Amino acid sequence: MNDGSSGYEGGCTCRAVRYRMTSRPLVVHCCHCRWCQRETGTAFALNALIESDRVELLAGEVDVVDTPSASGKGQRIARCPHCRVAVWSNYGDGGDIVRFVRVGTLDEPDRLPPDVHIYTATKHPWVVLPPGTPEASEYYRATDVWRQDSLERRAALLERTRRPQA
Repeated sequence: MNDGSSGYEGGCTCRAVRYRMTSRPLVVHCCHCRWCQRETGTAFALNALIESDRVELLAGEVDVVDTPSASGKGQRIARCPHCRVAVWSNYGDGGDIVRFVRVGTLDEPDRLPPDVHIYTATKHPWVVLPPGTPEASEYYRATDVWRQDSLERRAALLERTRRPQA
């Protein structure tokens, strides 16, 4: 499997916005919740969770749109100001620490299949999940799904958020 050392590049449909993820993501979620279905207009959302400082904007600027979320804490969706494609988002309770990069905006989305299917209780019945990929009717514990290196990166993120800012 590719370790992501060459990075993962992507962008919007009109190519005004281009970005690079500089490492493999922490985890890739395939979310089947009704909220994601409504927001994307499709059966699920495929998001690569990665530290924000590991996402480099290569070209263009994003227009950040505040939207409501199921948690009530909101979501900030980064969209191309021209074609309006969503390239990533940040959730209100996580601030700008972790980005949820839309895997479909990657140049090579096949490199990042889902590590876990979440909120499968509201999955469309005609969506068939691949055998062997973890799934959760709602959410899950990171220690049950995430790779060890991702758990270590997550611990470092949590430590950074706990430190007083100078």
